[in-house]
Amino acid sequence: MTAEPETRPLRRLRLAGRLLLLALVAAGAGLAWRERGALDAAAIARVLAHYPAAPLVFLALHTAASLIFFPRTVLAVAAGALFGAWWGTLWAALGSVLGAVAGFLLARAVNGGLIEPESLRRLGPMLLRAERGGWRAVAVLRLVPVIPHSLSNYALGLTRLDLGSYALGSLLGQLPMTFACADLGAAGETLAAGRAGWVAPTAVGLAALALSAALPRLLARKTAPPP
Repeated sequence: MTAEPETRPLRRLRLAGRLLLLALVAAGAGLAWRERGALDAAAIARVLAHYPAAPLVFLALHTAASLIFFPRTVLAVAAGALFGAWWGTLWAALGSVLGAVAGFLLARAVNGGLIEPESLRRLGPMLLRAERGGWRAVAVLRLVPVIPHSLSNYALGLTRLDLGSYALGSLLGQLPMTFACADLGAAGETLAAGRAGWVAPTAVGLAALALSAALPRLLARKTAPPP
């Protein structure tokens, strides 16, 4: 049995739904940009501290923020300040994956086959490599600090990657930077409260930050073909 062709009203309804999703994302990004001065890590941590279910509120906030190009590093620092280094890393990492999956699925729903990676002159080859490489390629891509989190989510949503590989690669690739930021956030909270013991966490956070910045180059050298 063959599927019935899509009617014109249904096509229009689907198009209207896609445009509405894009408009909501654009409005959210514009609002976040306008209020960017008030959205620092300390302010986010203070607001979340008033909620009994702070981890769940944080995860919801992180997921929404990932859709509107809000830096995930700020949220990781806020998680460290609020929950401590280890719990902060856990919640920030989980929030990063949830946000990445949300952006990936949103891009896939809005695109609906309209744009094929092969048709993109500059971005296409990178997306096709990620598609062929699976979770490993996604992890390496996530390690590059200059690529915005939200942009990667939407771009990879144009590929035919399966969701499991995408989520696993995103988790592993984002983990070093997430740990570094959460650890620095926890150290900053300790220092701001006037308590001792902030030097070691700061050193660990800076070391993790340096490692996360160096990993892409190390992996590129390791995987480069011999001369």
